[in-house]
Amino acid sequence: MSDSDTICAIATPPGTGGIGIVRLSGPGVPEVAEGILGSLPAPRHAKLTDFVNADGKTLDSGIALYFPKPSSFTGEHVLELQGHGGVVVLNLLLQRALELGARMARPGEFSERAFLNGRIDLVQAEAIADLIESGTEAAARAAQRSLEGRFSTEIRAFQKAITELRVFVESAIDFPDEEIDFLSESDVTEQVLSVINQLENLLVRTQQGRLLRDGIVIAITGRPNAGKSSLLNALAESDVAIVTDIPGTTRDVLREQIHIDGVPLHVMDTAGIRDTEDPIEIEGIRRARGALASADIILNVIDATTSDIELYKDKNSGIHVLNKIDLLDKTGRVEFENACKRGEISGVPVSAKTGEGLESLKSTILMGVGAGQAQEGSFSARQRHIDALRRVQNHLREGRSQLIDNQAGELLAEELRLAQKALGEITGEVTPDDLLGEIFSSFCIGK
Repeated sequence: MSDSDTICAIATPPGTGGIGIVRLSGPGVPEVAEGILGSLPAPRHAKLTDFVNADGKTLDSGIALYFPKPSSFTGEHVLELQGHGGVVVLNLLLQRALELGARMARPGEFSERAFLNGRIDLVQAEAIADLIESGTEAAARAAQRSLEGRFSTEIRAFQKAITELRVFVESAIDFPDEEIDFLSESDVTEQVLSVINQLENLLVRTQQGRLLRDGIVIAITGRPNAGKSSLLNALAESDVAIVTDIPGTTRDVLREQIHIDGVPLHVMDTAGIRDTEDPIEIEGIRRARGALASADIILNVIDATTSDIELYKDKNSGIHVLNKIDLLDKTGRVEFENACKRGEISGVPVSAKTGEGLESLKSTILMGVGAGQAQEGSFSARQRHIDALRRVQNHLREGRSQLIDNQAGELLAEELRLAQKALGEITGEVTPDDLLGEIFSSFCIGK
C-alpha cells in the first residue's frame, strides 16, 4: 500500500435503497471533495449539497461528511458522500472520484488502514467483519464487545505479566553465580503456573466466542430408520428432510442451520450406517463418515423401541439420543425410564414426532461444547486466536519444565519470549504480511 494513495468504494450493499454511501480515504480527499462538492465541508458537520461531474452538472444531491486526519476511522482524511441508493447513481459518484485521482479500494482496505495507522488493533478489525456477518443477537453482542477492545485488553494484561516475568528471569541470568538460587527463591515457577492457569480460563472463553461466531457443527448419525431425519426436522422446526418408513432414504449429507439460545448450529443429517451392497448408499455412508470426522459434536440416534438400545448402554463419544419414546407402551416406558435413572442406559430420551425431550436435548448440546455459558461477557473470537493461545500455553509449560528439571533459566527466558510473540500475533503487534492479507481480503470492499 502506498501512503500517497487515496482509495474509494461504495460502502453500502449492492441494489436499490433509500441511501447509498461512497467512502473515500487518503491524502487526496480534500482535492476530490472540491472537485465533487465545490468546496471542502467543515469537519464533522453534515452538509446538504450537490454532487457534480466535471462539467458542473449535478449527478445527485445528498449529505457530505468530512473527517480530517487523524480523527477518523482510518486515521487519514475521510469523506463520505451519502446520496440516493441507486446502482447507477452510486457508480456515477464512484467514477467521478476515480477521475479525480482516487483508486478503487481493495476488500477490507479501509479497516486495514485503520489497523496500520494504529486506530484499531487486529482483534478489533476482525470484530468489525464479525459484527457485519453476525447471524444472531448473541454473536452481534460478542462482536461488539471485541470491537470495544475487551478481548484485546485481556491479551495485553497477559503480555504485561509475561514481560514482567521476562525482566525478572533475564535479570537473574545476568548473575550466573546466583542464577539458580535467585530463580528458585523467587518462586518464579509458581508465577508461570499462575499465568498458565489464567490462560486456561481465557482459552475456554475464546473457544466459546469462536462458537458464537462460527457455530457448532453437529452430525446426526445412527442406524437406518432410527429417526435421524425426523430429529433434524424437529430441531429445525421445518420439513427439511424427507421422512419415510423405508430404510436408507437419506443418501447424501443434508445440512441445515438453526439457532439455540442465540448460538448458531450447523446440523448435518447423514445416511444410516449399515452393511449394504447399494453403490449409492455406500457413497452416502462414506460421506456420513466424513461428516462425523468434521463435527464438533455427534448425535447418535437410537430407536428406543428396539434391541439397538443395548448397543448404547456404555457411554461413547457424542450424545446418545434415545428416539421414539412415544411408541413405548406403558410397561415399556416405565422400564425404560427406570433403566435411565439407574444409569444402565446412557442418553437423552426424546420423541422427534411429538417434541418430547427436545428442550433437554438442546440444553445437553450446548453444555456438551461449553456454549451454555457463551453469552454475556463473551467476545467474538476466531480459530487463529485459539491456536495462538495454545502456543502460548505450550511455551510457558515448556519453559517451566526446563527451569524445574534442568535449572535452565536461559531456556525459560526463550520460551517466555516466544509466548510473548504469540500473544502479539493476536492483536497484530507481530503479524506476518501474508496473514494480514488473508484476514482483510475476507472483508467487504467498502469496509
